[in-house]
Amino acid sequence: MAFIKMLPSASVFLGALLSVTGCAQIANPPANIEAQAQRIAQQSIIVDGHIDVPYRVHKQWVDVTAATADGDFDYPRAIQGGLNAPFMSIYVPASLDNSKASTQLAHTLIDTVEAIVARAPDKFAIATTVADIEQHFKQGLISLPLGMENGSPIQGSLATLQQFYDRGIRYITLAHSQSNHISDSSYDIRKRWKGLSPFGKTLITRMNELGMMIDISHVSDAAFYQVVELSKAPVIASHSSIRRFTPGWERNMDETMLQSLANNDGVIMINFGSGFLSPQARSWWDNLSDLRSQWAERWGKNSAKAIALEAEYRSSNPYPFADLNTVLDHIDLVNATIGTRHIGIGSDFDGVGNTLPTELKDVSTYPNLVRGLLERGYSEAQIQGILGQNVLRVFKAVEAYATQASASESLQND
Repeated sequence: MAFIKMLPSASVFLGALLSVTGCAQIANPPANIEAQAQRIAQQSIIVDGHIDVPYRVHKQWVDVTAATADGDFDYPRAIQGGLNAPFMSIYVPASLDNSKASTQLAHTLIDTVEAIVARAPDKFAIATTVADIEQHFKQGLISLPLGMENGSPIQGSLATLQQFYDRGIRYITLAHSQSNHISDSSYDIRKRWKGLSPFGKTLITRMNELGMMIDISHVSDAAFYQVVELSKAPVIASHSSIRRFTPGWERNMDETMLQSLANNDGVIMINFGSGFLSPQARSWWDNLSDLRSQWAERWGKNSAKAIALEAEYRSSNPYPFADLNTVLDHIDLVNATIGTRHIGIGSDFDGVGNTLPTELKDVSTYPNLVRGLLERGYSEAQIQGILGQNVLRVFKAVEAYATQASASESLQND
């Protein structure tokens, strides 16, 4: 039984795109391109904007300071891939919004990252500044900067925001899968605030003053435009991809948004989940979601019948994984629209389940991405920007604005 309605290929669009990116594929790449890719990966600072290790360890404890049998991240694989600064996602499910449990879980997950470092201080270190990341790179340590996915734990309190800053949080994804007290979510059709809430607008100003990056992944389009208008510092999309490839899906960004992001001097960090990358994978999940709703209404959500029908769906319609070239297509489109200065990596490793593209299945595989970028004609300097320097530039600008704001406040108080 064929449930899935496949969307047309984007190959016609991509053929035209390659002619304007300035990064046309190399017909006969040099024989040593694998070695070149490995060298670049090992010698560059690789910053991944979003890895869900803390929640993975919280759900089922595993020692990621050593090799693990499953998951997408552990120390040996990170070393193999050249990963230096994975932002640890302090992810709080939207189901906990408006509860004390939201704040408690966020603190617990920060404790988890601190415990990882405490178990292996010769391998990992908490990073709260760009200078930390650069120093750890020189020392051969993997930095673990922190980003909060879902601002729910703030509970509408700037004092609580300060507490999380003091604990090391350096970006906040304003909302997750539901509109919260800060912002509307791209997933939430209710659009409660028509963008940001009144508190959300205040929060943007305070995050600028503290030196916390504002993450617009997950928020509604209206909220995005309000953020880039209000923020005095560049913003990031820590794990988003391009809407052209997933038509109508608000979770990804369109080209008009990319232009606004570039005007803000921000960075979009490309998500590796196949559903973010491929129209076929997006359609597969959309169809399954619709069918689950139908089955739940007729037979019950966790009924034997619903479970059997989902198993049949998955057997008859194998998941259409994206591949490395699909990721590169997204990068090419951003490059053609606003340039490589605004591109980063936000893999969502340990966060998107078994949906990762072929050749990019875990943190050991960043050299494959580098090889693909070389094959498409990107320079080493451009690749280093994509791997980490672009987001570090944003991080530095956010730090610089906070320093300036603090100095201005001191002058006013004198």
